[in-house]
Amino acid sequence: MQNKEVDMCLVGSDRTTISGNVCNKIGTYLKAVVAYENKIPFFVALPTSTIDKKIKKISDIPIEIRDGNELSKVNLKIKNKLLSASIYEKETPTLNPAFDVTPKEFITKLITEKGICDPKEEKIKRLLRN
Repeated sequence: MQNKEVDMCLVGSDRTTISGNVCNKIGTYLKAVVAYENKIPFFVALPTSTIDKKIKKISDIPIEIRDGNELSKVNLKIKNKLLSASIYEKETPTLNPAFDVTPKEFITKLITEKGICDPKEEKIKRLLRN
């Protein structure tokens, strides 16, 4: 992105709030911030069925926290033997969220089967009425 080799970003959404914030797989927020900083348009494609009409605030979006063991194991193949090893001690505290939230300020447009709109509550509501 910083070398101007990216024209636009397009990601999906697992849940979009009626106010335009997007919940998607971990890493989506980071891509949005970098795109914003590099003045690259950031689009989110989603079915309108994933728009949550009740949740408005980012802090109200439930985020699935997965088991930290997903992060702790590595499989290695050494001399045709598959070995499993831990990256860190069992007692090490972990945080393994499955999703992150991209604030609407970093989103250029929402793309749905009903049309394209700004990530703003009034625009999303109008789109849903169509």
